[in-house]
Amino acid sequence: MKPQVVFVLGGPGAGKGTQCAKIVENYSYTHLSAGDLLREERGREGSKFGQLIDSYIKEGKIVPVEITINLLRQAMEKTMEMDPQKYRFLIDGFPRNQNNLEGWTAEMNDKADVKFVLFFDCSNEVCINRCLERGKSSGRTDDNRESLEKRIQTYLQSTWPIIELYEKQGKVRKVDASHSMDQVFADVRSILDKEG
Repeated sequence: MKPQVVFVLGGPGAGKGTQCAKIVENYSYTHLSAGDLLREERGREGSKFGQLIDSYIKEGKIVPVEITINLLRQAMEKTMEMDPQKYRFLIDGFPRNQNNLEGWTAEMNDKADVKFVLFFDCSNEVCINRCLERGKSSGRTDDNRESLEKRIQTYLQSTWPIIELYEKQGKVRKVDASHSMDQVFADVRSILDKEG
């Protein structure tokens, strides 16, 4: 069985991680966050990519696609080895740009099926305020205004065209992420119930 993938996209602070956690509680999905996998690898003792990832993240830049895809593929394989019934994945924060998408297509096209993109749409101001609030307790080095403004610019220039591309293929399911957590999840539920 090939992994069934839903890409979860939206600006920093749009609520991707929060909503993915709620989806996992209520549906048989495994949540893989590209950012979390990179942060884990960055802190892993003896990682050959750790320092490289660290400098990319601090600059608000996108980590080379081969590293990210490698980490995602390993995580999916490990999950499915442990439980063959766990073949549905939410991949959060990926693909972030054209290079990510091309890398995924070249590397994973025949290894995984992308069902659709779950897009959390939210204004930049709401995103920034949520991240600054999260930064008070998250311990994330990139939850500060300067990094956030860079991340939002990167998102608008790089990720937005990916969302538009999938939209042309009829593969985007859009959710207004500016509502309360529960309202957003109610909208997510109706999409997932329809998609099966």
